[in-house]
Amino acid sequence: MNGKKGSVDSVEISIPCYDHKQNQDFSKITTKETKETEKKNPSGDGGLSSISAACKGWILDVWEFAKEDTNRVIFSLKVGLAVLLVSLLILFQAPYAVFGTNIIWSILTVAIMFEYTVGATFNRGFNRALGSLLAGVFAIIVAQVALSSGTVAEPYIIGISIFLIGALTSFMKLWPSLVPYEYGFRVILFTFCLIVVSGYRMGNPVRTAMERLYSIAIGGFVAVLVNVLIFPIWAGEQLHKELVNHFDSVANSLQECVKKYLEDDGSYHPEFSKTVMDEFPDEPAYRKCRATLNSSAKLETLANSAKWEPPHGRFCHFFYPWSEYVRVGAVLRYCAYEVMALHGVLHSEIQASYNLRIAFQSEIVEVSNQAAEVVKCLGKDIDDMKHTLQTTLLKKLHASTERLQRAIDMHSYLLTTTNQEASAEYSSKPVASKSSHTLSSTLSSDFSKCLADVSENDSYECQEPTAIRNYSSTLAPTQTGESYHESMKKQQRKLYSWPSREVDDFESEGGIEMDFLPRMRALESTAALSLATFTSLLIEFVARLDHLVEAVDELARMAKFEQY
Repeated sequence: MNGKKGSVDSVEISIPCYDHKQNQDFSKITTKETKETEKKNPSGDGGLSSISAACKGWILDVWEFAKEDTNRVIFSLKVGLAVLLVSLLILFQAPYAVFGTNIIWSILTVAIMFEYTVGATFNRGFNRALGSLLAGVFAIIVAQVALSSGTVAEPYIIGISIFLIGALTSFMKLWPSLVPYEYGFRVILFTFCLIVVSGYRMGNPVRTAMERLYSIAIGGFVAVLVNVLIFPIWAGEQLHKELVNHFDSVANSLQECVKKYLEDDGSYHPEFSKTVMDEFPDEPAYRKCRATLNSSAKLETLANSAKWEPPHGRFCHFFYPWSEYVRVGAVLRYCAYEVMALHGVLHSEIQASYNLRIAFQSEIVEVSNQAAEVVKCLGKDIDDMKHTLQTTLLKKLHASTERLQRAIDMHSYLLTTTNQEASAEYSSKPVASKSSHTLSSTLSSDFSKCLADVSENDSYECQEPTAIRNYSSTLAPTQTGESYHESMKKQQRKLYSWPSREVDDFESEGGIEMDFLPRMRALESTAALSLATFTSLLIEFVARLDHLVEAVDELARMAKFEQY
């Protein structure tokens, strides 16, 4: 319309023609997006289901965390109770009229001073009390000097004193012998500053200092009273249980490692990324043993806290040797290092063949089981606070270690020669009477007698170790007309043992040339030596057990364990 009456303009409306194919494609896309949305949110309630699932998972995690150690819940409730008791001094009018606003220092004292264990609370309370006392004395002295110097010099004296106290306390808390009292120096600094500055504005620094010291004393008294009388958590008891658990972890990890090493036929190899990150879900004892290696700081902290605790429970005499627990833990970690080394051989790239490993299976299992038994017995003695002589177990362990060491020494050619050469050498040469370096000066009587019979009869059949019989039986199929390299390739394909890559490279070239034979034999010999590494680490673990027994005996003597 152009604004004139009766005039009408024509309007053209273009309607696109219906494209059935395009509409069908659009319908398919819309249907696909709807299905994907339904898959992501099948209930159709938006993000409510994801939020409820997240809340449910969080609640389960909290429940498991609290169930793992109920003392965590008890500690939380005790802190809430202590803060409530101190807050009543402000909520009720009668105590508030006496103490005034300075009672807020009691709440701060409880929140800062209340620790998980009784010993840590005593330690923190001592630092808090001593620091507050020294800070109050210094503040009163500085305030009196500032007041006597006049109104002009008063702020300058206060400012200089704050600078000197801040610099001196910060330097002293870095001194090595004063590091345990670091919290006390920090208390001196902020208490002195607050008393001096507030006293300067309020006009009565002595009264301010005394009121705040009273408030701090009330808060510290309430914190100690609640922590000691209501379900006390003793640092000494925590240290005792922690050390016993470490003994069980090392023993279980040793048995787990040896069992898996002997049962591993090469069919399973974890990914390299999992090996580097120590992710072995099928080895729970290994994770506990690794935690034992990182327990040094925790044991020292518990021991320092336990020194502040009064005699209690089973630890009923003064000057209990808590530092000996730290020493025993250090020797136990010294043994745990060998278990970790055994675990490293278990998951190393270079592995001895399965047949060679089971050749010495009985000797290795015997030594590992007896060593684990000694470690568990030592842990049980500490747990029961009893002193039992481990002479019998040590003699049996040393005798078993002797047999393993002599078996490795007498048949070391199995670790340095190829399978056919080892079998030929084994069948052609008689046994030699060799002497080897051992952990004990004497062998067990039965083993010595058997060796004497071997020397008199000069016959290998009367003293053929179980290891060699097993190994000979595993080599028997190899001697049935197959060439050495054909049997070697089959074995590598079956076990996926190193150096299988070398065999595959040779196969891709169409055959094995004679120039590669020395190299392959050297590679096979290197792989076999990993068994010698494993056994030597096991023998070293047994040698270190002597130091662990001595440390436990010293702890039993100083802690006055019952003699059995």
